[in-house]
Amino acid sequence: MLKNFIKKVGAINVMMLVLVLSIIIVSEYIFVTGSKIDALFLGLWAPTILGFMIYLKPRN
Repeated sequence: MLKNFIKKVGAINVMMLVLVLSIIIVSEYIFVTGSKIDALFLGLWAPTILGFMIYLKPRN
């Protein structure tokens, strides 16, 4: 099932989605530990990366 997902979406996109998920998890951890400004700054990278992924997606 995972191989089918990787084949359908693409290996680079899967790696980018894992990166976005890890950014969200680290940002939440930083927010909970008390550094709220740093967590907000880091958390804004996730939608930025997703936006670039959508923008750079080849048109069919």
